[in-house]
Amino acid sequence: MKDSEKIIIEFVKLSKNREKVLKALENETLKPTDISKKTDIHRNNVSRILSQLREKDLVRLLNPENKRGRLYELTDYGQEILNLMKS
Repeated sequence: MKDSEKIIIEFVKLSKNREKVLKALENETLKPTDISKKTDIHRNNVSRILSQLREKDLVRLLNPENKRGRLYELTDYGQEILNLMKS
């Protein structure tokens, strides 16, 4: 495992909610409201966490032009990090 991967994994693990959001998006494309329901994290916090994860290239926003009904999914890198966290 590369040092950069270790740093990103530690970033995710520093917040249980970041970890929950990342896991919620595994094999799914979801709106923040759906993530909120699935993880029991308030929607405002989900939106903040999604922004943090986007900055680290772990998730991507599929429809940035929309203000409502935004769809998020894991990037390939996000999936790779999630897999490393499981091992």
